[in-house]
Amino acid sequence: MQTSTLTAKGQVTIPAEVRRFLNLKPGDQIAFVLEDGRVTVVRSEDRIEAAFGIIKADLSIGSDDMKRIVREQAGR
Repeated sequence: MQTSTLTAKGQVTIPAEVRRFLNLKPGDQIAFVLEDGRVTVVRSEDRIEAAFGIIKADLSIGSDDMKRIVREQAGR
């Protein structure tokens, strides 16, 4: 079990072993999940990079075509 001390400001240092396990880097966000009287710390994946590659497209278009489509849709 890894432990840490709570500061007067409510801050804790996440132990290095836990940071490595969750692959946490400076600036990453974590989430606290409250469930059945327990708290679980998880890596928060709300960044756009986390969603990259989830949706597979059958069609690929270039930036010129995309700009044209946006202009057409904006004119409606």
